[in-house]
This record gives sequence, structure tokens and C-alpha cells, in this order.
Amino acid sequence: MINECFAIYLRELLILRRKFWRQVASMSVSPTLYLIAFGFGMGKNFDVGSRPYMEFLIPGLAAMSSMIYSFGIASEINVARFYWKIFEEFQASPVRNIAFVAGEVLAGMTRSFMAVAIILAVGFISGVKLHYGIFFWTGIFLNSFLFASLAVGLAMVVKSHADQALLSNFVITPMAFLGGTFFPMKNMPEIVQKILYFIPLTHASSVIRSSAYGDMPDKASVLVLLFLGIVFFIIAFRVVHLARD
Repeated sequence: MINECFAIYLRELLILRRKFWRQVASMSVSPTLYLIAFGFGMGKNFDVGSRPYMEFLIPGLAAMSSMIYSFGIASEINVARFYWKIFEEFQASPVRNIAFVAGEVLAGMTRSFMAVAIILAVGFISGVKLHYGIFFWTGIFLNSFLFASLAVGLAMVVKSHADQALLSNFVITPMAFLGGTFFPMKNMPEIVQKILYFIPLTHASSVIRSSAYGDMPDKASVLVLLFLGIVFFIIAFRVVHLARD
């Protein structure tokens, strides 16, 4: 099973290697623009709590980017399904469903970690100093695992790239802006805070930001991310199993 998983993962890495520098450039543009617009532009002269806004923004961008780029593996799966017909070859191969899901999830997580590393590098160049210890990377791991698993499941049920774009527009984009990335949740009306509590990125932002501040993350948020990640992984496995049958 491990060799089968590695084969799926290696295929995605080879694809990533072919467009590595384009991917790095793409991953660098958004955080740089957000830092310029929100960090240096809007947030330069005010603090969030007792910390500069830039220190609030960097962990939020890390949470958002780990979500976006781990979920982006769905597009690669769709290209393989609709144009290269790779999934048809997978159906005829002895590769087990669990290995396929695990390999694609790992590929999505790899993209996520790349994006976060770039954001931290941009933040370091900007003079932002935070704590990037084990709890910080645990938050990144759980968030990317959750959204990569979600991506694999959804990629197997959509019928076209247009459907995938709709999912991104109606699921990922709202979370990117409402999940505690750019502003403190406590600034929202209480009813909105309760609604946003059910958004996975809200918990990811909380875990990643508190860890970056050197504090212990909220255990409830960690458990929520872990639970949802496992649920989405199981769903992805089941969807792949049904598609293969």
C-alpha cells in the first residue's frame, strides 16, 4: 500500500517539478500583495490587541494559503480525469483506493507547505518575527490535511472544470475572507461569530495564530480540525471507491 501511495504521490511531484518556478511565483504574488495592501497600507498604523497588525496578518495568510493550495489539488485531479484520462488507467490498475486518496492528499499538503514557507519568508523579509514551533506546523498540517481530503472527494464528483470553479467560488473564497484571516472575529456581530464558528478555517486561523504568538492553541479547535480531516478523508475514500466501481 505504501509503494502504491508513493507512486501516486511521485506522479504529482513530477508534475509539480515541471512547473516549479511558475508555482513558486504564483504562490509569492498573493501574500506579497496582501502584505502591501493590508499590512503596510491599511494596517501599518494600528494594532490588534497588543500586537501590530502585521503580526496578526501573517498567521492568517498562512492559514488561508494552506487551505487554498491544498484544495488546489482538485484542479490537478480534474485535469487528469477529464483530459488525460488518468483515472481510467487507475481504474484498470491494481492501485488500491486508499493509496490513491492518500497519495493525492499528500500532494495537496505538499503544495500547502510550500505556500506557507513562502509566506513566512516574505514575512521575515518584512521584519515580522513570530514563533513557528511544533504547534504552528501542527495547525498547518491539520488544515492542509482537511482541505486536501475535501478536495479529493469533491474532485471525484464534479462533472467539469466549471463545476470545480463554482465550488471554489462558493466554498473556498468566502472562507478565505471570513475565517479570521484579515480581521479579528470578535469585531463581528455575535450572531455572525456563532455562524463562522462552523467554518473550518476559523479554527485553523485560531490554532495557527495562537501558536505563532507563542501561546497554546485551543484544544477544541485542534480536535475540530482533526475530526473534520478524518471525516473528509473517509468521504474521499468512499467517493473514489464508488467512482471506481
